[in-house]
Amino acid sequence: MSVDIAERIMARADELGAISEVAENLTRTHLSEAHRRAAKLVAGWLREAGLAVWTDAAGNVCGRLEGASPDLPAVVLGSHIDTVPDAGKYDGPLGVLLAIEVARSFADEAGALPFALEVVAFSDEEGTRFGNALSGSRAFAGAWDEAWWEYADRDGTTLREASVAFGLDPRNIGDAARRPRDLVAYLEAHIEQGPYLERAGLPLGVVSSIASARRFALEITGHAGHAGGTPYELRRDALVGAAELVVEIERIGQDLDVIATVGKLQAYPGGVNVIPGKVELTLDLRAELDDDRDDAWARIQEAAEEIAAIRDLEWSATEFYRADGVACADELMEAVETGIRAAGIDDPLTLWSRAGHDAMAVADVAPIGMLFVRNGRNGVSHSPDEIVAVGDVALAFDAFLAAVRALAESRG
Repeated sequence: MSVDIAERIMARADELGAISEVAENLTRTHLSEAHRRAAKLVAGWLREAGLAVWTDAAGNVCGRLEGASPDLPAVVLGSHIDTVPDAGKYDGPLGVLLAIEVARSFADEAGALPFALEVVAFSDEEGTRFGNALSGSRAFAGAWDEAWWEYADRDGTTLREASVAFGLDPRNIGDAARRPRDLVAYLEAHIEQGPYLERAGLPLGVVSSIASARRFALEITGHAGHAGGTPYELRRDALVGAAELVVEIERIGQDLDVIATVGKLQAYPGGVNVIPGKVELTLDLRAELDDDRDDAWARIQEAAEEIAAIRDLEWSATEFYRADGVACADELMEAVETGIRAAGIDDPLTLWSRAGHDAMAVADVAPIGMLFVRNGRNGVSHSPDEIVAVGDVALAFDAFLAAVRALAESRG
């Protein structure tokens, strides 16, 4: 039976994977027409599973099964349905589809649950279109930033304009916020997006915490000049300085066991025969612990200062994203572990998430727990090469269902 459910999940992932803004790959961003179509499909699946369904003021698709009495606090299951550009099919949607199937399994017995059971398909985890990652779950958690309304996509459309065009009313954004007293817990199933489960030969894992992260826009400034006419001793080459810094960033990350990535780099003015006078680059810094992350940033700043001094350059940094590490609740880790054991895995692996997830935003209003599902090819994600096995999805369903049952028994 679990295999049949897993095959349905895989087929529905294919359906969602076919809904894209562009023909050549899977790209589905917040408040786009592709988002509208995907949200409508998910809403239909929720209704078919027996849930009452609505779309909240942030565009999140929500469904609810009442428990033993009306208006009980809820256990919420969910993930997101937006994607990065040129995405895989399972980052986010797998968790939503598993949540729907777990809710379906409780539809006929929800009246015995000591809590309501909800599913949420968050509208915008990636932040691809407007640059404000986790906006769907932050609205859910009552942490909406009014400044986001003026964020614009690459076509100049603001988030406010896109929301109105989608049929949402920005004045009602506060209605998406949930109160802590109305929530028991939030549980999220997600592909690992890393190689550790695959290396261990295990299909599932218990998540202990979600990485702390900081992101910076860096700028290195020298002086543009003629590539042929400027001798080396007179050059203030911003790109060479940036290249040295990129190598130092990698070395510091390895030395301190943190994850440091330069994801974008652009040299100006960009002529083939012009010494670059300015370079803009980004830094994504992650660690299990906030202090380790911050120590790495301090080391990177020292390296930048030294490189700038030696090469007669200037540099600056602007932090544009910060999320402190979030620990999963012991009770929910125990429930997830119980679920994994019930699925037939005797020695579950516990690991921290190197990637960010909606759970880290929801943690402001509810205890969180996460189940990781192995994805193959060394855990590749944010890529069309993203893959999961139907057998692993079947086990994930069994484990996720058993985790919710364990939580119900502990509170019954």
